[in-house]
Amino acid sequence: MRLVGRYLAREISLGVLFVLFGFLGLFAFFDLVGELDDLGRGAYRIQHAIAYVLLTLPSHVYELMPIAALIGAIYALAQFASHSEFTAMRAAGMGRKIALRGVLVAGVIFALLTAFFGEVVAPPAERLAQSIRLTATGSRLSAQFRSGMWIKDTVRNAAGDPEYLRFVNVGEILPDASLERMQIFEFDASFSLRSVIRAGRAVYDGKSGWQLSDIEETRFIAGRSADALPTLESKVIREPSRLWPSEIGPDIVRVAMVEPERMSLIGLIQYTQHLYENRQNAQRYEIALWKKIIYPLAVLVMMTLALPFGYLQVRAGSIGYKVFSGIMLGVVFHFMNGLFSHLGLLNTWPAWVAVSIPSLVAFALALSMLGWVGRMR
Repeated sequence: MRLVGRYLAREISLGVLFVLFGFLGLFAFFDLVGELDDLGRGAYRIQHAIAYVLLTLPSHVYELMPIAALIGAIYALAQFASHSEFTAMRAAGMGRKIALRGVLVAGVIFALLTAFFGEVVAPPAERLAQSIRLTATGSRLSAQFRSGMWIKDTVRNAAGDPEYLRFVNVGEILPDASLERMQIFEFDASFSLRSVIRAGRAVYDGKSGWQLSDIEETRFIAGRSADALPTLESKVIREPSRLWPSEIGPDIVRVAMVEPERMSLIGLIQYTQHLYENRQNAQRYEIALWKKIIYPLAVLVMMTLALPFGYLQVRAGSIGYKVFSGIMLGVVFHFMNGLFSHLGLLNTWPAWVAVSIPSLVAFALALSMLGWVGRMR
């Protein structure tokens, strides 16, 4: 039975790889066609478009793996059924548990591959792809609002208590993560405005902070008049450059360049923690974080869902019919993933609940189908 299990896992793996490469070729073609309209914009040439498309393929591997696992496994199992190999395996003593074990061996391999691409390969490749595209086209990135990107930063004392708040406005983000048209609004613990710093450009200086240039700072100084009435004076300071210490680094700024779903798990944890510490809404990034954790497990669910198709004989449907059914199931699963992520965001459901529902529904369907084919014997 070990030999049968290895054979089953090998053939299913080949089927999944065949489908995955087919999908990647299709997506690469359509992505390249979509980039043709931008050729000639700035220094953007065909070699930049090809590099951009190739660097986005790891993200497609991560996104398509569960669907490719489902369709590839169904195709391999349908081939077994059409050649009566599955019947011979069952006659030799292969039960549903042994068959499921062989399917899940391949599933574990592809689940680990999905996690590897989603965490290690895709995020840096996606950032590099965006950087190449923005640099070649001469584009600059402004995010979230027409005024630019806003970041909240809380400065704490040695005891961990908030000392003062800073709201940072970034007009544009360059591909190298340097910033232009930067404004920093500092408030004390009672939310009184302390100062406004405007800088033409900011470049991250190692781990110590940002090197600001072309600086104009307006400081507000509270005092009292001769009549003991509160007064507020302002003082304008101009400097060519200054080091601005901050815990906000390029990784937080680069969030604007990469969608949450294509960020790494570590990056999502760090940015979600940053939002929590500054009492900001982190629901979208929480959903992306839990999806990173649960999504590789969806490959195992899809493999389990494909197994019942091996028990259906040729008279129950041709290979094409079974593969078409697999495609429809994959499309439904993909849309359910997107649907429940948005529903969770709109209804403020717990992030792990919104992300888990599609996989739980698919797993329940797989178990019911396995029970059904078991009763058919």
